[in-house]
Amino acid sequence: MTQTDKDRVVIFDTTLRDGEQSPGATMTHDEKLEIAELLDDMGVDIIEAGFPIASEGDFRAVSEIAKRSKSAVICGLARAQLPDIDRCWEAVRHAKQPRIHTFIGTSPLHRAIPNLTQDEMAERIEQTVTHARNLCDNVQWSPMDATRTEWDYLCRVVEIAIKAGATTINIPDTVGYTAPVESADLIRRLIETVPGGDEVIFATHCHNDLGMATANALAAVQGGARQIECTINGLGERAGNTALEEVVMALRVRNDIMPYHTGVDTKKIMHISRRVATVSGFAVQFNKAIVGKNAFAHESGIHQDGMLKNAETFEIMRPEDVGLAGTSLPLGKHSGRAALRAKLRELGTEVGDNQLKDIFVRFKDLADRKKEVFDDDILALVTATTEGDDALQLVNLSVVCGTGGPAQATLEMEINGEDMSAVSEGDGPVDASFKAIRMLHPNKARLQLYQVNAVTEGTDAQATVSVRLEEDGMIATGQSADTDTVVASAKAYIHALNRLIVRRGKTGKDVKEISYRDVT
Repeated sequence: MTQTDKDRVVIFDTTLRDGEQSPGATMTHDEKLEIAELLDDMGVDIIEAGFPIASEGDFRAVSEIAKRSKSAVICGLARAQLPDIDRCWEAVRHAKQPRIHTFIGTSPLHRAIPNLTQDEMAERIEQTVTHARNLCDNVQWSPMDATRTEWDYLCRVVEIAIKAGATTINIPDTVGYTAPVESADLIRRLIETVPGGDEVIFATHCHNDLGMATANALAAVQGGARQIECTINGLGERAGNTALEEVVMALRVRNDIMPYHTGVDTKKIMHISRRVATVSGFAVQFNKAIVGKNAFAHESGIHQDGMLKNAETFEIMRPEDVGLAGTSLPLGKHSGRAALRAKLRELGTEVGDNQLKDIFVRFKDLADRKKEVFDDDILALVTATTEGDDALQLVNLSVVCGTGGPAQATLEMEINGEDMSAVSEGDGPVDASFKAIRMLHPNKARLQLYQVNAVTEGTDAQATVSVRLEEDGMIATGQSADTDTVVASAKAYIHALNRLIVRRGKTGKDVKEISYRDVT
């Protein structure tokens, strides 16, 4: 490693290899190409595109990613076997910057699997790393389960790999066993002890079995490692890996004690995080660092008041830095008056102190009964004493459904005091009912959520139906309960429409002028 590289941390992303090894996280060919392009665009230095010998599909994906690569080094994984290495090279050789990554388990537990002695394994390491280097100038070698490998033997095989031509030595904590102080010490000692250790890049690959992957990776950097192996959202075997977003932002935020830098465009983090979550099927937990739904959300009244006065009181980074529009101040039972007033102003409503006091009391009561309080809930509190009857009211609903054909709904509604009726067919009684409502009250609201919960047990259980609609960025929710699920559904849908009317400040007649659009 040259003197100019001493403060540069190389980001090696293995979402497409180790991340995809998470049970159930398999991605399609096109999805892999898409994620690889996003990683390349965001400035990831090295993309481990897959394990070419694992399957024909993996080989094709790695080959295509290599051909399409722009700036990133494209790496493939290979066991310490000549056919693996040849297959890997065949896949990555089309890249502008190819890399072969070969590995073997060096701990006593892993040596026992192929039943190799220390000398036999050392001979294989020399043979396979030499073979890889004869094919490619950029070779990475990993002693799998390095953190549980005897110190003397680890030094021996690392030295062999360096002499055989490896340019990067990766030290994996394969089972997430080590601790930060050990991680830093291990890298530091290897660099100081192994001949040639100061001439190659040492990397760290940490698993999260004990929840310390990111901490171990950052400690390794402080010990001298200059490559971090990580995945988007921390995806990976068992409990996952070091999360790319965590290490990149930690290096940025704590540059005072870790004066290192990467080339990652952090503003693209949130987009790729959400895309990986979608294609892998692994949803990001709400309280996940950096990319979780609640990472920049504040519900506590004390926190919200502080955020409104100075965001730095409770945020150590800006949401804009990872690609978010801004901070979220969700209202709940822990929120205070300052947050409620700010939300009302955001919704275009100014209230006096006395009115705010009255609204706040009713808001607290509502928040105790609801997990999530939406904007339309707040507006409903404001308009509860000033608005008259709802513009839309259900008068009567009857449905016919069964196996013989489409369901039919006959609906009677009162719209601004005028009785109206319609008959509509649909794919089931609920769909038919919603279509009948839209026939009488055309609108362009999109159905975002339809949820049914039984309040009690038995066939006569009361069903609580929740409906969420979105219209031009405005969200409205409606809820109703009835022993007839279809009736409860229609009432909830009408309830949400009434709230949209309030949000828009329109009468029923005004809204009816909006062009009809089927949203099912």
